[in-house]
Parts: sequence; structure tokens; C-alpha cells
Amino acid sequence: MFSRCLFACSLASLVTASASCSRSEASPAPAGSSNAPQTAAASAPAVDASAAAAPRPPFNVLLITIDSLRADMPWVGYKRPIAPRLTELAGRSTVYTQAYSTSSFTSKSLVGFLSGRYPSELQRTGVFFTRYKDNPPFLCELLAKEQIPCMTGQAHAYLDKGYAGLDRGFAEWKLVPKITFDYNTDPHVTSQKLTPLAIELLSNEKLRGDGTHPFFAWFHYMDPHDKYQGHEESTHWGTRPRDLYDEEVFYTDLWIGKLLDFVAKEPWGARTAIIVTADHGEAFGEHGRIKHAHELYEELVHVPLMAFVPGQTAGRRIESTRSALDLTPTIADLLGAKPLEGLHGKSFAPELLGEPPAPSHDIVTDLPEDEFNQRRRTFRHDDAKLIARGKDQSFELFDLKNDPREEKDLFGKDRELTRDMLARYKEASRAIADVAPVGGIPVRKD
Repeated sequence: MFSRCLFACSLASLVTASASCSRSEASPAPAGSSNAPQTAAASAPAVDASAAAAPRPPFNVLLITIDSLRADMPWVGYKRPIAPRLTELAGRSTVYTQAYSTSSFTSKSLVGFLSGRYPSELQRTGVFFTRYKDNPPFLCELLAKEQIPCMTGQAHAYLDKGYAGLDRGFAEWKLVPKITFDYNTDPHVTSQKLTPLAIELLSNEKLRGDGTHPFFAWFHYMDPHDKYQGHEESTHWGTRPRDLYDEEVFYTDLWIGKLLDFVAKEPWGARTAIIVTADHGEAFGEHGRIKHAHELYEELVHVPLMAFVPGQTAGRRIESTRSALDLTPTIADLLGAKPLEGLHGKSFAPELLGEPPAPSHDIVTDLPEDEFNQRRRTFRHDDAKLIARGKDQSFELFDLKNDPREEKDLFGKDRELTRDMLARYKEASRAIADVAPVGGIPVRKD
């Protein structure tokens, strides 16, 4: 745990130190340029020489999640400039190139970082839009005990307060106005509503507290989710689904930029860490699929992840694998909260503060059974990825280094790798305390 006594240091000096780096307007160079963010191997870099002089936790934490955001974004090489503000932020942040969501559908993925557990471990219903209750304390329930307030703004009716059971521990949970619940798509445009709502919540001194404790704020942007729509404010790349999706990303980025501008101007902004990620990815024909859910291929679970901490003066890239479950202890550490016990994730806060990056760890993604799906679960060790279906009734195995599109199934063909990955997968599965879903529409049987 990071000592809270540090928060009592001279706030003025800390604001001055971190504001000087946040005012930089330099855009990141293209991939391969000598000015691109430094790539950090797990064992190569030494401790940042400036780390000792930089501000230390506790920080406020602003988490921005973007629905259906793919990993192939401009800051890692996508050629269209579809997210200029996030690309600028990436240029001065720590970018994780091998980050994974908890699952491939919102109702199974957001609960991962909110609880620090896989969805299969939680008491839940068996419907597609899963509801959760009677579970161990979620992150914000634990933070509330330490007088660290949590606030959020949401833009989908599934995420209305009290519906899904994800709002546990939040001091304020608000939904943008005038949206309806559509079970098949998201027909609404909401970024222009969510950013003003976020600014309203962040402007509330009662929610932020008196400054003796940090706060946690989370805002989930929906517009890249289908239905893909064009926007006057965006460059028009065409009429195909990916073209319109890119317009949605540009529009969302525009409104996230307005939120970042607001935070930068606030006196508490210089003490605020910013994390950006996605709940899952999106498919555009890979493996014969479109949109998301139902499977756990890379286009659905490999997601963007970047983090900026006060005092950070340069961007860098870390290629070690990280999971959305790592967000739970990381957020707690950055807030200066007590260490969280019994969770799967590992905090990456130390490396954000200048320590050498930790090596990769094994990654599990988890899609529990529901009315439309048998269970899906994946296990990644180094560059090998095993996909298990049903109750481990069938498998696929891929070498992501040589086959990043998962087109060549090695299961049973590479016998040594198959045996090794099955043994590792079974060991990892034993650490997941599966809970059968109850209520709602009957679960599809294997």
C-alpha cells in the first residue's frame, strides 16, 4: 500500500511539477519513428531516474472505458487517424500492447474489474444481459469503507442504476437521459451527453470530497458499439461497417478530448491518474463473425490499455500481457487504498510509477454459459492460446506469434504443445470457483 501521508505534502508543489508535463502538446510519432514511445521489455529498463522526484500516490483515478474498441488503434499502427486525442494521450502514457478484457460481452466483462473476479465465479442470472447479486464486496464497496468515493456516468440502459447489480459501493451512479433499452443493438448517440454528465459529476465537490481522500471516477462511452453511425464532425472514410465504426471512434474521441481538457484545467487534475481501455473488442468478418460476444478470439478480447500518472514525462510501451482483472488492484494502489486480498489480478501500479515492468503473466478470458452460449474460456501462456468450449469438450490451440489471426489450429497436431497447454489450463481452471447461473431464461445445455 502507498502511504497516505504523502497526500499531505505541499499540493501546490505537486501541481506545479505535474502540470508542466501535462501541458506538452507534442503528438506521438508514427510507429517505427525514433520519437515513438519507448518499448519496454520485461527485464530491460532500469528504474526511471525521475521517479523519486515525481508525485506519488494517492492519486485520484479517472477510468475511461470505450465499448467495442478494438486493439488496432492509431497509437499502435492503424493508419487512419480515427482518435487524435487518445493518440496524443498515448504518446505521453504507458501503453500496453498485449492487454485483454475479461470477456467478449459487456455484461460479462465490466464486472471483471468492478469485482476483481471472473464472471463465472459470481452469483448471476443465466440471461444474456446478466444480473449480479449476493456476491463478495466489489471494489467500490471496499473503497467506500476507506472514505474514497466512487462516481460514474453510463450511456446504456442495461447499465442503469440498480438493474445489473454493478453499482454496488458507488456514491453516485447516473445514466444519460432519454435512452431506451434495445436488446439487439445500441441505436443511440450518447458521447455528446456523457461528457457533460461526467463534467457535472466531477464538478460536484460533495462527490469529490474535501481533498483529504482521493476519488475514483469511471465513464463508459458507448458509441463505437453497433449501430454504426456517421457524424458530421468526423472524417468520412466510406460506407462499409468498419468505415462507419471508425467514424464512431472519431466522434467518441472528440468528446473524450473535451473531458480531458476539463480535467486538465481543474486544480485536482494534476493529482489525477487517467486509464483508458475497452470492455471488449469488435469483429469485422474475422472467423466469420461480426460485432461481438459468443466467442473469445483475439479481435474480441485483445483490447487497448493505456495509463497516465501524474509526473509522467514520457510515453512508453510495455509488451507484457495484462488483464482487465489487473485493473482492480492497480486502481486500489493508485488511490492509496488497502491491498486487496484473494483476487486474480496483479497490480501494475509500480511500473506506472517508474519501476521496471513485470513480466507477462498467464491470461484467462471467461465467457460463462447463458441462454445463447455454451461456456467459452481461453488460456494464454507466452504466445500460445488455448480455447476451451462447453465443459472442456472441445479445444482450439493457436501460436499467436506466428499466427496472430488464429487461422491454424494446432490442437492435437503439435502434441507437445497440446499436452503442455492442457495441463496449464486445467491448473488455472482449478483456481476459478465456478458458480452455476440461476433464474431468468433457462441456460442452454452442453
